[in-house]
Amino acid sequence: MSDNITVRGFVATDIRSSTTPGGVGTASFRMGATERRFDRTSNTWVDGTTNWFTVQGYRQLAGNMGCSIKKGQRVIVVGRLKMRSWEKDGRIYHVAEIDAESVGHDLMWGSANFTRSASAGSHTAELPAGAQHGDEAGRVGGGGLPPEGRDDDGDGGGGGDGDDAASGEGFPDDDGGVGDVDRETGELKDAAA
Repeated sequence: MSDNITVRGFVATDIRSSTTPGGVGTASFRMGATERRFDRTSNTWVDGTTNWFTVQGYRQLAGNMGCSIKKGQRVIVVGRLKMRSWEKDGRIYHVAEIDAESVGHDLMWGSANFTRSASAGSHTAELPAGAQHGDEAGRVGGGGLPPEGRDDDGDGGGGGDGDDAASGEGFPDDDGGVGDVDRETGELKDAAA
């Protein structure tokens, strides 16, 4: 059986990376997806059964999985479901595998910081006339945070107002302040896990 499937769940094991004899990079992990339902009699949320999957990624996806996904994190996986069966010592075993097309963090449970891979470049946007890669005009959505030293706020100060967002150390939050981002992990500092 081979069907397309989307599964939300948690990473239950560390990522296992390897290379096929033909030189193709692979990565895999076990994933659990637990059903949650509201029990009206007790007026609480209860866990149902947990379905277990082995998630397998290849090539660029495998490398990105190894760098991004950690045990215990909530993820969403899209791929092809494959059911395998085998017999050993008179018992029949079954396993559900997902050949992943996409894997990402489930933002219902936290935040993530996306970094585009340099080799993922076949989906680049066409730049406006006169724009170069790295220019504000060349960014999808028309811009972002101004680079340090550029006067985009109209105060004549050249962008050197000490704002962490302008130096790339943080991002503007909903309260008008600046949120801190850990440069090594890309995760929010002081965020509840």
